Amino acid sequence: MTDRLGRADLHIHTRASDGIDPIPAILDHVERATDLDVIAITDHERIDAALAARTMARELGHRAEVVVGEEVSTLGGHLLALFIEERVRPLRGLRTTIGEIHEQGGLAIPAHPLVPYPLCAQGWVIRRLLADRDPRVRPDGLEAFNPTMFGRPWHGRVVRFAAEHRLPTVGNSDSHEAATIGIGWSSFPGRTAEDLRAAILEGRTRHHGAFHATGGQVSTFGRQLRKYGRDAREIVGGKVRRDGTGRDLGYPGGRHRPPRFAEAWGDERAARAGAAPRADNRGG
Repeated sequence: MTDRLGRADLHIHTRASDGIDPIPAILDHVERATDLDVIAITDHERIDAALAARTMARELGHRAEVVVGEEVSTLGGHLLALFIEERVRPLRGLRTTIGEIHEQGGLAIPAHPLVPYPLCAQGWVIRRLLADRDPRVRPDGLEAFNPTMFGRPWHGRVVRFAAEHRLPTVGNSDSHEAATIGIGWSSFPGRTAEDLRAAILEGRTRHHGAFHATGGQVSTFGRQLRKYGRDAREIVGGKVRRDGTGRDLGYPGGRHRPPRFAEAWGDERAARAGAAPRADNRGG
């Protein structure tokens, strides 16, 4: 093993939310076409696919570790919750949400911050949190590189803000399809998820990446629209048939409503082992 820095992409969406690719395709691309050591699955308002991805990556012996995450919609903008085990409720204040993430041992990093748009945490809000007497409600860093239309125009401003307030920075792809994973990434001392966690807390991460070309996200947006149409048809069809199936969430068992990853994957593992099935890591 060389002494190169580890590489991570901590903002990836799957078919379970507004991404277009399933977990197996994402894991395969990361393993085959990137040099990432750590990834985080951060679907909007859910962690079931992230739990599935972590288990699948471990059982398949993949090189890259999967961190369970969530992109939480707060009243103060989108927030990346990383290293969590339970879903974080959306549509509450940024302060309250960060506190809850920290209570379960996670890290909280505002996504595509400072952009003058309701989905993005603003500078005055972050400053107020950093000045709060309670350290549990302070963010752990900033997403300083985001290659999307949200991140590109404000990149320099975010970098300066992070430096001014001595906030660790991370770079992410905010990927909604497997092919763009790793276009934005973070470097850190070490190779493991725990090394990455320590590096964020110690301010030893660096952000890197390349911005999407002008219009480069148009094709992805078109595929997302087609996916939304399929999802709607499958949800309505499942309710009409009353057969318990819903839209394809992109992981084993993901067509069940409500999604329960562990039952399908656990049964498959048990069948291979010749043992009775067991359920754990239940998704939400």
